Amino acid sequence: MNVADAMTPREEVVTAELPGTRTDVLEYLQERAFSSVPVVKETDDGTEYRGLISRDALIEQPDEDQLVMLMDDVPTTTRDASLVEVAELMVGEVARRVPVVDGDFEGIVTVTDVVHAIAAGDQPVEAVVGDYATEDVNTTYEGAPLPVAERELSYANVPYTIALGDDGRMRGLLTEVDVLDVARIVEGEEETGDNFPDQDSEWSWEGIKAVGSRYLPTRNVEIPAEPVSSFMTDDVVTVSARKSVQEAAQLMISNDIEQIPMVSGDQLVGIVRDVDLLRALRD
Repeated sequence: MNVADAMTPREEVVTAELPGTRTDVLEYLQERAFSSVPVVKETDDGTEYRGLISRDALIEQPDEDQLVMLMDDVPTTTRDASLVEVAELMVGEVARRVPVVDGDFEGIVTVTDVVHAIAAGDQPVEAVVGDYATEDVNTTYEGAPLPVAERELSYANVPYTIALGDDGRMRGLLTEVDVLDVARIVEGEEETGDNFPDQDSEWSWEGIKAVGSRYLPTRNVEIPAEPVSSFMTDDVVTVSARKSVQEAAQLMISNDIEQIPMVSGDQLVGIVRDVDLLRALRD
């Protein structure tokens, strides 16, 4: 199976065009729950691919308006590449969305597209979840403020966290999409000079330097301070280690999720992510 058989063609891809604004991209990501948006520029010669803007970049750089400064340089592929080849590329480069470029921008192939092919049996895999799940699970407390959980996601460099209750058992699952859904950009101003922002604040995205006694415009990402339990999914889909990779892929597609906790009885023992299933194609 080739990339052309699985990709989303250009005419169906949500893109940001240069020149554009971060507000446009943020709206796309919040409305569609994408992890990133391709940036293109229309030229006399066609649609030119320029880069990807991720939800992480928008949260980590709230003061940056220029799309060219927010774009990530990610690898590309072609229509004729095999799905196994693009799966290897995604795993090796840690890329969830790979633009399909052959002169012009032709579309995009995602981790979900590859998982869909596994679920449908288009890319047969003879393996079980336990072979590809990891026992290293990112967790948080269900009562932790959402900004704390967001920082944990950033530091752990994973898009999810399992929320635990007072008894240490799994209570729900929180993803970076859940955080992005309720995040907003707040405009304001700070007085410079002797008035420094609180350098001890864990959730300050601002680093205003003293440049004299005047005011400078500021922008912060505001995340509600309510507990994780108010935003997490508490009806969590789970799998056992003996579940086949294809069955896990089917669960991900039917429930529109990117990771599934692995359990033994009622005990959390690991987690399998969609990118883990891609590793099965290489073996």
